[in-house]
Amino acid sequence: MRERLESDLGFYYAVGGFIIAVFVVGMAAFALVSPDGVGTVELVGLSGGFFVFMLVYFIAVSVQRLEDGDSI
Repeated sequence: MRERLESDLGFYYAVGGFIIAVFVVGMAAFALVSPDGVGTVELVGLSGGFFVFMLVYFIAVSVQRLEDGDSI
């Protein structure tokens, strides 16, 4: 595991995974704490926006791999 985190790209992937985990835990906690739960509109809006954010994040990581000359 340590070898993966020593490279920049390994670190970026680990950060991306951590962000996804925080989002999922946060949504689960919000669903449990909120008296009304998570509505469909809120869930679609939050999940859609988060998906676009993560898509751009991983595209940026892929572009950096291409700039460094690594193969995808």
